[in-house]
Amino acid sequence: MPIRLFRIDDRLIHGQVVLGWARALGIVDIVLVDDGVAASPWEQDLYRMAVPPEMQVEFVNTEQARRKLPEWRDGTMDVLLLTGEIETMVRVLAGVPDPPSVNLGGIHHRAGRTERLPYVYLTDEELAELRRLEASGVRVSAEDVPGAGAVGLKALG
Repeated sequence: MPIRLFRIDDRLIHGQVVLGWARALGIVDIVLVDDGVAASPWEQDLYRMAVPPEMQVEFVNTEQARRKLPEWRDGTMDVLLLTGEIETMVRVLAGVPDPPSVNLGGIHHRAGRTERLPYVYLTDEELAELRRLEASGVRVSAEDVPGAGAVGLKALG
């Protein structure tokens, strides 16, 4: 499977994603799935600055990601597919055969969220949405950096 990591991280592309995950996994292509960023050239330029020259980055909206998912999964390049929102990842993976595992990275505090781990804050509805995703066959776990040890969804509440 050339998509080496499906990750939800509300900071999107930053050092932990690039240095911690992408380099460790030999990622060649970071696919950032975000409807707003896909429509904003200046935001794309900002995120591009965080990516070293040996990696490429693609900016796609949710529908483009759904269409291109088989190409990335069957391709030859090692890909990291990244969303900033749980809902976006759920939409990308809806009905996908042979569902992948999803890594929860940084999902930070905001109104209504409760700390589940020091780097994962979720509302009850977001937790329920992740449980539905897992019930569909997608393994969901949290791990902020490689080797830190994955924490299963059940441990989050």
